[in-house]
Amino acid sequence: MIIRKLFKFENAHIVRNCTTIRCSENIHGHSYKVEVLLESNYLDNGHMVYDFGLTKVYIKELIDSFDHAITLWSGDDQEYIEDIKKHSSRWVELPVSPSAEQFSRVFFLIVERVLKLTKMQNHERDVKVNSIIVHETDTGYAQCFKDDAHNKNMGIINLEDIKFSTQVQNEWSNSNIWDNIIKNIELITPNRI
Repeated sequence: MIIRKLFKFENAHIVRNCTTIRCSENIHGHSYKVEVLLESNYLDNGHMVYDFGLTKVYIKELIDSFDHAITLWSGDDQEYIEDIKKHSSRWVELPVSPSAEQFSRVFFLIVERVLKLTKMQNHERDVKVNSIIVHETDTGYAQCFKDDAHNKNMGIINLEDIKFSTQVQNEWSNSNIWDNIIKNIELITPNRI
């Protein structure tokens, strides 16, 4: 069975080396929609694959990190990156260009790691990411499956290489959440939300 949870955020970026000059040479923004599709062949004690309320604990917070932020590519011009960081308190730096395709891969890997590290409290079993869909516009989206997320031909994404600004980190309910994810430390969800 597959369940779907929708998240939204506003973000700005430049997608270097793309065909469209407006996108490759200018900072511009989008109203993103991110669909997280989870699957399992089992239901928990509440007869659910995964309680939607649980997605608010870590998954929503990490996706919200991109809201009202600018996403940078670590391979971009270093002077540009430093200028943005100097003049913006909310930024995220990725090891890949922030296209919809790469956003979908990044979110797949983040959600996959969160699920792997989460100590389930209600007998959830074998909950996996089916896919992630990132809508960059009303008419265009990218959908990532497991093979895409781990496909080195599309660029290597190590979660350790993703950097969040101090302001973003300070807004998390647990300021150590990203360090825990990077270090593979178990995440405990509350018994009741």
